[in-house]
Amino acid sequence: MRYAAPTPLEYFASLVAQDAGLNLLEAAVCLAQDEHPQLDVQAVLADVDGLARRLRERLAPETPPPERLRQLTRFFHGELGFAGNLNNYYAADNSFVHRVLQTRRGIPITLAVLLLELGEQAGLRMAGVAFPGHFLVKCRVGVGEVVLDPFTGEALSPTRLDERLAVYRQGSGLPDDMELPLEFFLRAATPRQILARMLRNLKEVHRAARDWPRLLAVQQRLVVLLPGDAAERRDRGLVLDALGAHAAAADDLAFYLAQCADAADAPALQARLAELLAQRSPPLQ
Repeated sequence: MRYAAPTPLEYFASLVAQDAGLNLLEAAVCLAQDEHPQLDVQAVLADVDGLARRLRERLAPETPPPERLRQLTRFFHGELGFAGNLNNYYAADNSFVHRVLQTRRGIPITLAVLLLELGEQAGLRMAGVAFPGHFLVKCRVGVGEVVLDPFTGEALSPTRLDERLAVYRQGSGLPDDMELPLEFFLRAATPRQILARMLRNLKEVHRAARDWPRLLAVQQRLVVLLPGDAAERRDRGLVLDALGAHAAAADDLAFYLAQCADAADAPALQARLAELLAQRSPPLQ
């Protein structure tokens, strides 16, 4: 008996079904399969393993963490030449790990995914940091932590981090009660949170271009990744509505309104839902 190969969405769903054992790199690589359906995810993983092996060959078992970290950043940013894509920052390819591997250019979060994998295989204790506006990486070194900008490889002091946070607070207009300490913004991000941020970056790219089919593919993954997130169900419903899939759109909007009846956008969405449900109903004879 032949079994059908899983669709890209089914493959992604299997990878993110549980937090335990969630392979960040593999799940991140497969995000590109909607745009690049012939992508060989396992080949990409093998390429990354090859880079990690080259790095490990330079490290002795007794190499201490500070030196391991120096070797990692020298290898990643210096020898391999990974850096931020300043010339085409908002291109979708910057969110695709396999393209970042090929071009050596990306945005902070995709660079961070690769840096985290190489660091882990080099024996370092590293984590992603969902810093506002710019994803970072931190590494445990002795009793402290070093915070790195994956865009440049620069180690960021608390003063520099405070300066970046101040710029973000001013630009976003955060209220006074959001004056949380720096440590709050340096908490380790889970693999699920990292994947959600990657997908939301793609979401903004496609929403800005009003590319509804590509936006729907991203929304499908966000709903699979965050099944209880009512806002993502709402957003999928709005895309489905724009694409003319009115029955499916109604289901998503109904889910959102059941969870968020007091939301500011609830009245407008309730009115739209009523229109969609009326379209479902047969006319009276």
